[in-house]
Amino acid sequence: MDRETNAAPLPAIAYSCSIDHESHAPAHQRRPSVRLTIAESLQRLPGPAGERFVELFRHGTLSVELYAPRGSDPQQPHRQDEVYVVAEGSGIFVNGPERHSFGKGDVLFVLAGVVHRFEEFSEDLLVWVIFYGPQGGERPA
Repeated sequence: MDRETNAAPLPAIAYSCSIDHESHAPAHQRRPSVRLTIAESLQRLPGPAGERFVELFRHGTLSVELYAPRGSDPQQPHRQDEVYVVAEGSGIFVNGPERHSFGKGDVLFVLAGVVHRFEEFSEDLLVWVIFYGPQGGERPA
């Protein structure tokens, strides 16, 4: 998954977002209201070049995507820390030297720059992908 090459504009059907521009609160305290659904997001897959992922929302360093690999998972390490939330499916998740089984409802975390991929996964695999933080990942506390 190379999310940097998927630069298509985000259509309104994939998410709803409203910001209270009339608020007197400082800009850093105003928050967009966002609701993403699997049904609406799946309408964007596959992408025009056969992509099995789509970016649905971006705010600052936060990016939310939907990923639905089929057959194999060609991911390369990413430049930001990453969280997967498994919406459907099961399989094996390779995260650096570790291998874990996973299933619907699981949350998987990957440090920036770490080799990772889904293996032996079911045909219905569908995961929310959340990228966040600085390039190179968060610094440990």
